[in-house]
Amino acid sequence: MSELNEALALKVDARLGGSVRRRPALARELAYDTDAGSLLEVCRTLRDAPELAFEMLMDLAGADYLHYGREEWQTTDATRSGFSRGRIAEGGAPDPNAPGRFAVVYQLLSISHNQRLRLAVRCEDSAEPVVDSVVDVWASANWFEREAFDLFGILFRGHPDLRRLLTDYGFIGHPFRKDFPLIGNVEVQYDPDRQRVVYQPVSITPRVLVPKVIRHDHRYEPALKDPQVPR
Repeated sequence: MSELNEALALKVDARLGGSVRRRPALARELAYDTDAGSLLEVCRTLRDAPELAFEMLMDLAGADYLHYGREEWQTTDATRSGFSRGRIAEGGAPDPNAPGRFAVVYQLLSISHNQRLRLAVRCEDSAEPVVDSVVDVWASANWFEREAFDLFGILFRGHPDLRRLLTDYGFIGHPFRKDFPLIGNVEVQYDPDRQRVVYQPVSITPRVLVPKVIRHDHRYEPALKDPQVPR
């Protein structure tokens, strides 16, 4: 961690040591977890404390941990096994109602100190994920929270106008959830007889998509390269 981030971490811990927990992050990033009950207090402190001064919410996004740690594809360890890289995840099907499935992640910026911080909060109830709205803390959260509600089904308590933002009227389900079918539930087409757009069951055949894997290639070993011939 850089010296600037380490100094910031000391300030955050001094102000919010009992309300936040450090979470893993890249070397030049600083990230914390907090509980749903402490969210608003933590956010107001991050904004109002002069040594922190995170005046701007840059982004807010939902996250679904339903399949976390249950990768279905071998990647770097499949170098010698050709294209048969599928594997069966251990432990059976995950429980969609297990606690902590959904989370909300906040990307904060301090304009005064030119520093960034990531804050995450888990929804306690996965069957009906709810957290407090931070619109009264950062006005920019308004559309971000609507987007997370639309795509993940996360509810934001106290939001002034929580409606879908990106999907069509009458859309059923939340397309960024891990258990939402990749082919969707319905398809749309124009009916010339009715002279309007109609919905109908999906006619696409489900298939598994094989991801691209970057493999180590011995052709690029430095020892095997031809020496540079001077011209």
